[in-house]
Amino acid sequence: MTRIAIIGGGNIGEALLSGLINADNGMSAKDITVVDPSQGRIDTLRERYGVTVSTEGSEAADDADYIVVAVKPHITLPVLEGIADTVEGNDNDTVVVSVAAGVTIAAMEGVLPVGTPVVRVMPNTPMLVGKGVCAVAGGRFSDDEQVEAVRSLLEAVGTAVTVAEKDIDAVTAVSGSGPAYLFLVAEAMVDAGVNLGLPRDRATTLAAGTIEGAAAMITAGEDDPSTLRAKVTSPGGTTSAGVRALEENGLRSAFFRALQAAHDRSVELGRPADRDGDDS
Repeated sequence: MTRIAIIGGGNIGEALLSGLINADNGMSAKDITVVDPSQGRIDTLRERYGVTVSTEGSEAADDADYIVVAVKPHITLPVLEGIADTVEGNDNDTVVVSVAAGVTIAAMEGVLPVGTPVVRVMPNTPMLVGKGVCAVAGGRFSDDEQVEAVRSLLEAVGTAVTVAEKDIDAVTAVSGSGPAYLFLVAEAMVDAGVNLGLPRDRATTLAAGTIEGAAAMITAGEDDPSTLRAKVTSPGGTTSAGVRALEENGLRSAFFRALQAAHDRSVELGRPADRDGDDS
């Protein structure tokens, strides 16, 4: 039996909880304890999923195989400090997993008992609908088997890949923040469709379905995005006219700048002085 403690019952914590329970991996509600300071929130999660709940992280961490810390970046280290003694006293080799942006593995290892396996994860919000993309990076004391086990657990809420921690800031720029870019693209497509005379609900359905279908074609893996774009862009056709307008108006360079800005902000959040004051 694998015991999991999820500290933080917000959207990300609940998404992981829901995915683990609904996945075909032998996990059951009785194997999971969820911690949140709000009694009302944990009562809701207990009623909704049948899990064990607590307002105390140290209680949930007792003999847990995995402790997932899904709280705001600025309180991640205090939470870890609060469970450090419990982790040290556990008979099993507890793996600590964090989904906090900007909090480095070294910082987490610094407040946990020496030798504690730490795995850092960069998730994204589509995990709320089982379509998340998570990047997983192991620390000094986590072996390949432990990192792979965490990656496998996260597949309950979508796709999970293993990366080096040095690449986490780039991952944040591409997939961590990426859904917002596509929401903005969808919003622009809908507004443009309305401007062309479509009802807003119809334009929304068309834009969302188009994005979903295009993503499925990329995921199928038969062609890369550049090839797919070329195949649908007939010379002198409507798509060619639209793509030319996007390029002339700087779409590609705008995305380069956007991802660079998100990457740089992720680096800033990794600095202690900035992280301590961050509420994101």
